[in-house]
Amino acid sequence: MEVVFLGTGTSQGVPMIACDCAVCTSPDPRDKRTRCSIHVVMDGLHVQVDAGQDFRIQCLRENIRWADCFILTHGHADHVLGMDDLRRFCDLLGGNALTVYSTEEGIARVREIYPYTLNGRPMAHGYAVFDLRKMPARLELEQGSIESVPLPHGAIQTLGLVFTERSSGRKFVYYTDCKSVPREAVELARGADVVVLDGLRPEPHASHMTIGEAVEVSQKIGAPRTLLTHLTHLTGHEELSRGLPAGVEPAHDGLRIRV
Repeated sequence: MEVVFLGTGTSQGVPMIACDCAVCTSPDPRDKRTRCSIHVVMDGLHVQVDAGQDFRIQCLRENIRWADCFILTHGHADHVLGMDDLRRFCDLLGGNALTVYSTEEGIARVREIYPYTLNGRPMAHGYAVFDLRKMPARLELEQGSIESVPLPHGAIQTLGLVFTERSSGRKFVYYTDCKSVPREAVELARGADVVVLDGLRPEPHASHMTIGEAVEVSQKIGAPRTLLTHLTHLTGHEELSRGLPAGVEPAHDGLRIRV
């Protein structure tokens, strides 16, 4: 299984508009953070998770050329507002609808923002077309399984995702945008080879885990490697790396890992 981190930043991105802090002006390319999303290749199946406002640029930068399906973790702007750029993948599918999995909240947001994608065929050549489906607790595919678990995120719930590749048995967990990781989600993540956790910033936030809270969750899960995502400009990559315990590290845009 291969995972590409297309973006590891917040809704504002880093550098932020009109900010001259040390991280926003850092020459370290790992401190340039676009909106949070990943691309997972599992036994040849390409799964795109989330598409924020930077999605097109992310795909060009990382040479993402195909998507078999799409998972929207939740309907917030920094995860949904790049979905129009999925039109190219619909073209590559011969104008057929791209299957989109999400929560009821996420599906409602897609219907609200992209009503022109829901007619079964593209409105015209080059338009996106989506087949909206509620994400099941376990999605069985020829290439493996994708399990989902609800995670609290302010007034809504987001999808926590667990990928298990059939051929290798390798297990990858993606828990972004959450205030906590409930016991059910911790148990589902046990035995994972790599875990990704929301670790917004050092200070508390109403709907995201702090870096310290993410570290505590990583210790409960016990994976050999944990990566933090959805990072703000309050932490630079190098400084944050030095302050984390063994086995925990910040992700960065463009990071590619083999699970």
